[in-house]
Amino acid sequence: MLARLLTTRLGVVVVLLMTVLFAGLVFAFSPAQPAKKPADGLPAGAQSTAVTELRDRFASGRSNSAVLVKEGSDAVAVLTGAAETLRTVPGVDAVARPVAAPDGQAAIVVVQLRPGLTDDAEHATIDRIRSAVPQVQVTGGAAVGRDISAAFDGADFTLLIATAAVVAILLLVTYRSPILWIVPLLVIGLADQVTAKLLPWIAQLVGERTDASVAGIVSVLVFGAGTDYALLLISRYREELRRDSSPAEATRRAEAMRRAAAMRRAWRAAAPAITASAGTVLLALLTLLAAQVTANRTLGVAAAAGVLVALLFGLFVLPAAIVALPRGVFWPKVPRVGSADPTATGFWARVARGVGRRPGTVLAMGLGVLAVFSAGLLTIDVGLDQSEQFRSRVPSIVAQETLARHFPAGAAQPAIVVTDAARAERVAAELRMTTGVAGVLPPERSSDGSLVQFGVQLTDAPGTPAADRTVERIRNDREVLVGGEPATELDKRVANRRDVRVVIPLILAVVLVVLIALLRSLVAPVLLLSTVVASFAASLGAAALLLDGPLDANVPLLSFLFLVALGVDYNIFLITQARDEGVLRALAATGGVITSAGILLAAVFAVLGVLPVVVLTQIGVVVGVGVLVDTLLVRTVVVPALALKLGDRFWWPARPAAATTMRVTSAASRRRSGRRLGRRCSGGAA
Repeated sequence: MLARLLTTRLGVVVVLLMTVLFAGLVFAFSPAQPAKKPADGLPAGAQSTAVTELRDRFASGRSNSAVLVKEGSDAVAVLTGAAETLRTVPGVDAVARPVAAPDGQAAIVVVQLRPGLTDDAEHATIDRIRSAVPQVQVTGGAAVGRDISAAFDGADFTLLIATAAVVAILLLVTYRSPILWIVPLLVIGLADQVTAKLLPWIAQLVGERTDASVAGIVSVLVFGAGTDYALLLISRYREELRRDSSPAEATRRAEAMRRAAAMRRAWRAAAPAITASAGTVLLALLTLLAAQVTANRTLGVAAAAGVLVALLFGLFVLPAAIVALPRGVFWPKVPRVGSADPTATGFWARVARGVGRRPGTVLAMGLGVLAVFSAGLLTIDVGLDQSEQFRSRVPSIVAQETLARHFPAGAAQPAIVVTDAARAERVAAELRMTTGVAGVLPPERSSDGSLVQFGVQLTDAPGTPAADRTVERIRNDREVLVGGEPATELDKRVANRRDVRVVIPLILAVVLVVLIALLRSLVAPVLLLSTVVASFAASLGAAALLLDGPLDANVPLLSFLFLVALGVDYNIFLITQARDEGVLRALAATGGVITSAGILLAAVFAVLGVLPVVVLTQIGVVVGVGVLVDTLLVRTVVVPALALKLGDRFWWPARPAAATTMRVTSAASRRRSGRRLGRRCSGGAA
């Protein structure tokens, strides 16, 4: 019924009009992003989060600050003169006295910004400070925040253009048609823009704004998943156009009826696999709701919404748009009624025959390649400090390096220690004696006088192992709450390690349950899930060798999530057809689709490299490498060889509709089987 609705003339018009109306309403009524809150992105329940939530009780906590750095023997004089200029800059609340470095070759001055500034106003103030005193360098929390924002200026447009260009080129190569690629690109592009307009609503729902990094990842997922669904559906449609056995009447009405019938058959064949794969991805993404890092929870909901939009556009809008066009959109390789299937004797039919002849050897070789790639895990290092977060040397990090040459590295972004007023003097004395503490700033009382906070300058920069150890010593030695940038960096890493232990088992459990329900088997889902884990280990190991330096603490979890969820897509595409038609026939039929989809998805994730933050580049590289390993090796070689080697045991306790092996014992029989496969294999490679 639904397939018929999508392919009738009236149904096509209704679907396309409803799509335009829905998109227009989303664009017209999309709200603004909610205001950024101090605790956005921080781990729930962590000490640094608690300190951040207490900041409104202190006068200094209602504003941010910047630190000006000047090198040279005249640094104090220069900063003294600059202070007079800075006091006239809009947005500046107070300017402290310059402090000379112990070696006399540098000085710093702290500039307090006005309380209650919005993010945009704070960023504008930092720009004005830099313009007013170009002879000095500016760092500190406000300056780092400004550089992060500047790094993403225009990044959404750049990412959209780069992603669309990559998808367009790969679709053009895949379809080898100057026309056909335009249709899925327009549909997926509209899905991406609708998702972008839905993100503010999602932000209001989860209580945290969806920043540029979340929007970038979601956009890549929409393009990647949407293109996968388009490739599978259109390949099925092309196959059905070739198989059409109705009379070859020349009238336009008869041709339109044949196209509609072919699309109905293609939709019925592809929709279950597409829906199952999208549902698996959705459930896997929603496991991030169990994460402690609030930014991960926000990403999980936003990404799930993006995949849902991609599914709806791929299953309903794309079929209506394609079937409304003549089969000439496939030009110059127009699928004619009864024309030969190019996959019957093509590359993947030959691969299928090769796997069928020696599945044991192929399996051993495939597992050997995965083991070699996984060896890179021995060299992996996890954890970036603040200076390693950017792909380029931004001004605030350069200033931080200048400051660290003459002052304690943690001077620009001190830890914040909060304690009861009654214990303030004792805590201050103990802080000064703590290893790793370079200095304790004057205490500040809360508005009600019950709490006192200290700025504690560490000898080491935030995010370094030495700074982490100092924060832990402060927390262990006395009854205090420790926040600020050094503590926040530590708490994020601890929370990420916890999320890895909790979320990864949830992802595996969700995927396993879905595969068991879909295949009605126990052995196949466990083995398929094992290949996904092996693929992840190989991709992470290979990416560790490609990337320069340590990985961000969030990269392993998010990469695992995307690779497992998206890898299951290809499992489902292959195995559901293998269950009905046999492993080798399914490999010959889906090999081209899976390979095209994998290469395209890998390229789309690689586009994250255009964004300026190291963590997104690393996710793009790990997932891109992983998808290539998965589609070129695991899904197209290892899994078929494994299924052939085990035979019917692979499907236990279910029984497949088709024989799972196409092997016979004698060499002559194998040759005959190979020739029959070449004649019989049909498929949907685009």
